[in-house]
This record gives sequence, C-alpha cells and structure tokens, in this order.
Amino acid sequence: MIKLGLIGKNIDYSFSRKYFTEKFEREAIDGSYVNFDCQSPDEVKELLEHTDCSGFNVTIPYKETVMPYLDELNKHASSIGAINTIKRLSTGKLKGFNTDYLGFRRSLKPFLEEQNHTHALILGTGGASKAIAYALELEDISFKFVSRNPEKDQLAYDALNGAILSKHTLIINTTPLGTYPNITDCPKIPYRLLGKYHLLYDLVYNPVETQFLKNGKAQGARISNGYEMLKLQAEAAWQIWN
Repeated sequence: MIKLGLIGKNIDYSFSRKYFTEKFEREAIDGSYVNFDCQSPDEVKELLEHTDCSGFNVTIPYKETVMPYLDELNKHASSIGAINTIKRLSTGKLKGFNTDYLGFRRSLKPFLEEQNHTHALILGTGGASKAIAYALELEDISFKFVSRNPEKDQLAYDALNGAILSKHTLIINTTPLGTYPNITDCPKIPYRLLGKYHLLYDLVYNPVETQFLKNGKAQGARISNGYEMLKLQAEAAWQIWN
C-alpha cells in the first residue's frame, strides 16, 4: 500500500486529497492520501521525522521552509528554491522536487501557440512565484515581479501603468488572493488598462473564475485558472513517487 499526504496550513479545501483519492479508486490502486494540517514549521519537521508516508505534496506556506528538513534536492528544485513534492527514498532519506513549474509550463503552452507573449508580470513573490519564473525562463519569456513590498528590480502595484501593461501581456497571479471563501479579493492592478491581447493566468482554482479573472475577462482579456496546472503537477508528482 502506498501512503501519501499533503503538507500545508488550513488545507481542508485542498485539491490534492480529492484528486488522488479518486485516482486510487478509478485505477484500483491500493493507496491512501491524508491531509497534514501543520500550524508551524516545527510541526512539519516533526511530521517528516515520524510518519511512514512514502511521498508528500507541499503547499502554501511551506514550499520554501520545508527545504532545510530534506536530505536532497533535485536540480530543478534546487534552481527554483522551492519544492512542492517530497519522495522518501529506499534509504529512508527525503528528496525534494518541484513539479509546479512543469504543470504551469505545460498548461501555458496552448495559449502561447495562439498568442505571442514575450513579457510577463508575476504577481506575488512567494514560493509558487519562483516556479513560475523558472518556467517562464525556459520559455524565453522575460518577466517582472510585482510586490506589495518591492525589492530591487521588482515593481510596486501602484507603479503599474499603461506603458508597462501594454508591454507585459501575460499576467500571472501567484498570490492566494481570491481563494474561497474570500472570493471578492483580487490583486490591485489597473484592470481598465487590459485588453484582448492580454492573458490573465491565476494559480487559484477555487473558485473556478476568481475576481482577478472576472475583471480581466470584462476587459476582453483571455483567462485561465490553475486547475489544469494542478492536474499536470499532480501527475508529475505521481511519476516521481513511482
């Protein structure tokens, strides 16, 4: 029997448990998938030391803080500086991987084939944003981070203007803003400056159409939520565990 789990905080809403439970039933796999709701990094460390799960998914807010508790990182996770998948090796050691960048890159491809996007804005600077940046680099799409507390070479939300938005036609929300139940929240960008040449991509998948996406759609922009990315990263994680 394969034992898997999700490490995160306040994760009752989680996609992963439902996805893998249904996969096990559909494919007649003898497996279990449990949510581990950890309120602190210390709880995560304790969990990794004392559970016999053969693999974990990792979500907000532990994609970066869990890394010191692992024995190894694969090259992509090391380059990104964040992980979302852990495998317990036959030696008992824990190895970290990142499948977020794979899921995002593969889900973005169909849109890139239809529209040419050469410049992107990444809203947010957390662990998820690092995987997005890595995927964009692989696609030769230049990008800028947008942050409430911008560091060097990053943009503030109130600095976004017509010139910036006309150049950066791909806008990716990597923040949790708009996630259920806070469905009216959204990143504070000047939506009125968007148009049909923009693609708004939201890593949030619950609700299906976030306020961020609704605002873009109202201006004629194309939109995509994070559901396809989630499915693709989940299957990539499954391949790692097996």
